[in-house]
Amino acid sequence: MAETSLLVAGRDPGSTVLTLNRPHRRNALSIELMERLCGTIDELGSDSRERVVVLHGTGPAFCAGLDLKEAADPEAAREGAHWVARTYRTLRETDLVTVAAAHGAAYAGGVGLLACCDLVVAADDLAIRMPEVRLGLVPAMVSAVLAPRIPAGALSELAFLAEPIGAHRALELGLVQKVVEAGSELTAAEAAARTVLEGAPGALRATKRLLRGLRSASARDALDMALDRHIEARSSVEAREGLGAFFEGREPRW
Repeated sequence: MAETSLLVAGRDPGSTVLTLNRPHRRNALSIELMERLCGTIDELGSDSRERVVVLHGTGPAFCAGLDLKEAADPEAAREGAHWVARTYRTLRETDLVTVAAAHGAAYAGGVGLLACCDLVVAADDLAIRMPEVRLGLVPAMVSAVLAPRIPAGALSELAFLAEPIGAHRALELGLVQKVVEAGSELTAAEAAARTVLEGAPGALRATKRLLRGLRSASARDALDMALDRHIEARSSVEAREGLGAFFEGREPRW
């Protein structure tokens, strides 16, 4: 039986849990997974009875970022980049309140998923990392959605040092709103969702639109610019060497 890359489960009325289900790939973002995720969120958002989406991942990681094996093909890499941008926009622009339940690793594009959610509940084993520069890539789209969420110095730390930070550091930076014991993050996120559901449906959607509008009017332009930089970097000589070293298990020769 083919794997279902996205699990959809209704919990409390008005709340749905979406689970990234590619544990063998550490829930890496394949084109098929992103298509399913965007389509499901759009469908839920069109239902006036739905108010909250909880985003979760199976296996040892929340999300390891873009599926680099799939992106080894240049055409798939370009298409995948556009789907990353669409996924981020879908999460940011839906009228649903989005709550992430994150554990294990959230790397590269996975960090962007967290940045696009309204609330993030993190397991105390969460490691957040943007390793792109060590692969000869540019953390363009992730930076575009992270910039409104964390201080500029923290973004520079993640982008240039490319080292992981833990859940408590992410809490200090405002990317994470609550840290809980590993294994209880989904329960805690669902509890947060139930608290959100105490709000009036219309007021929740209006508030979501208000907060979205309070962001910089150029946010969409920033993501478009970031998409261009991502595609440009992805086809570079450095990217070929960095990704080649990654797949061969060696240090890149810069």
